[in-house]
Amino acid sequence: MNAQADPPAVRGAAAGPDALPRRRLGRTAIDLTMVGFGGAPLGDLYAPHDDAAAIATVAAAFDAGMRWFDTAPLYGRGLSEHRIGTALRRRPRASYVLSTKVGRVYAPAPSGVVNAEGYAGGLPFEGRFDYSYDGALRSLEQSLLRLGTARIDIVLVHDVDPQTHGEEGVEARIRAAQQGACRALADLRAQRVIRAFGIGVNDAGVAARFVRETDIDCVLLAGRYSLLEQPAQDEFLPLAAARGVGVLLGGVFNSGILATGAGAAARYNYRVAPAEVQERVARIERTCAAHGVRLPHAAIAFALSHPAVTAVVLGAVTPDEVARNLAACAAPVPSALWRDLVAAGLLRADVPLPG
Repeated sequence: MNAQADPPAVRGAAAGPDALPRRRLGRTAIDLTMVGFGGAPLGDLYAPHDDAAAIATVAAAFDAGMRWFDTAPLYGRGLSEHRIGTALRRRPRASYVLSTKVGRVYAPAPSGVVNAEGYAGGLPFEGRFDYSYDGALRSLEQSLLRLGTARIDIVLVHDVDPQTHGEEGVEARIRAAQQGACRALADLRAQRVIRAFGIGVNDAGVAARFVRETDIDCVLLAGRYSLLEQPAQDEFLPLAAARGVGVLLGGVFNSGILATGAGAAARYNYRVAPAEVQERVARIERTCAAHGVRLPHAAIAFALSHPAVTAVVLGAVTPDEVARNLAACAAPVPSALWRDLVAAGLLRADVPLPG
């Protein structure tokens, strides 16, 4: 078993804007709060949301001390960016870190949206993939306008993975991104237009490949290092640590099932969870309950504990959800839980464990 990592130290989240600890993002000069605000749900991911409530949720996250806000054009075809930009526009720009993504460009769809891209609501725009140099610049310009800001700190090339493009189509997309979008973002970084760039993907193998083959600063990896599954430990996380590439984790609840627990409506990878995933999560949940720990509390503590990980990003659609997320980050988790999960074969024995 690997040496244990230091436990996450997110405490006092409700105490004010300086309560959340910060970590340095890889070799950059960017300090992030260990918990960031994820903007995907504010794009009407599973259901439409009221504008005022969505904006109030972002404001509540800021007031609670979150200082990293992540969004993307994909999230509601620009809706998440609009809402986050509106909420943050009157905050001092230097007081928070903003990240968004490139790889899609959008145009008005006056006859109606054909591809809703998985979102229940959103704006009347149609998107298309474009990982070219010019496409990245155009995507970023669109994001700046939607967010209502003159600069974005971190820009990620989005969804260059087989989950999005299929095993047969992903290789061409990777080449296009490396030769186009990554080159554009490297130029913007050199010009100090942006502070850092990387990729945002759902595949640990693709993440490792970009670390090996490009000069990225960071990776936002969704769902592949969680209490449920840890394929990122095979290569990506050790490689990122060795090369000074910052690691950000999304999807630490695997699209919901590690937040809700097993059940008929539980989601995994944005779909209804299959029986084998339901059964494994139920076993993890029972082990957590035996230690008096709630499943989502364990999920967040585990994700934050890896020494290569800078921060996790958590979505919310109400101020109460923001408060619950931060309370979950502060909840104590006994070290005996991790040992029992390993002994039961529910957690890999080679991952760094919280103390």
